[in-house]
Amino acid sequence: MSFSISGKTAIVTGAANGIGLAIARHFRAQGANVMLADMDETGLTEELGALVDDDESNVRAFNGDLRKKLNQANLLSATIDAFERVDILVNACRQVMATDPLDLNDNSLNALLKQNLTSGYRLSQTIARRMIKQAEQDGQDEGQVGSIINVSSIASERVHPDLLAYSVSTAAQNQMTRSLAVALAPHRIRVNAVAFGSVMSESLRASLSGNETARDDIISHTPLGRIASPAELAETVQFLASEASGFMTGEIVTVDGGRTLVDAVTTPAH
Repeated sequence: MSFSISGKTAIVTGAANGIGLAIARHFRAQGANVMLADMDETGLTEELGALVDDDESNVRAFNGDLRKKLNQANLLSATIDAFERVDILVNACRQVMATDPLDLNDNSLNALLKQNLTSGYRLSQTIARRMIKQAEQDGQDEGQVGSIINVSSIASERVHPDLLAYSVSTAAQNQMTRSLAVALAPHRIRVNAVAFGSVMSESLRASLSGNETARDDIISHTPLGRIASPAELAETVQFLASEASGFMTGEIVTVDGGRTLVDAVTTPAH
């Protein structure tokens, strides 16, 4: 089976920075058509300018809050206008927020369920319907119709009070992945997730700046002894998007350098 995604069209959310951007850049380098989606208009504009040159036209950008259904529909329309189809959806738009478990006014759980779970679920529904329609129009009666990959976290299996809402939202995201996988399997759409450990995204780099103790703490709890680069996560996502993983669905692929094998409960999963 081939790891190639060349010629495929992918929507990547959360693509203005961090892990989403690394996935979008990697997909573009692998020959895929890529629609970068994010609510950070400035970041999208900067990255679009960096990725597109006179000889390349396989990248577009969509600015909008994907928690709103209208923006999800508009994202699909923009992708179809640009590339005529969509084959891959990567739900990489995520948010981390601290939780105070005893604060009755703490809204982090509702906020993160909406951001990390519901928006990805609704977008997956919208894109899956388009994938099914494409297969019907093409007369495609065998082979992969589409692939949906959710970017999750090992926080779904760790317990840390300050990250209660984030942990719950990612655990729910993993269960959504399994449930959607079964629901969409008859349509030959695969749904998988990547649960990552510590990845040197811009947000983690900023939080560790000047804090060598926190950095050393993460590394000491990771058997491979380092923090992953965003590119490493992108390569795993490519595998799940490609035909090389054609008989995989409903899987939560852990990419954490072995951290969940030994992780102490007091060490947050960033």
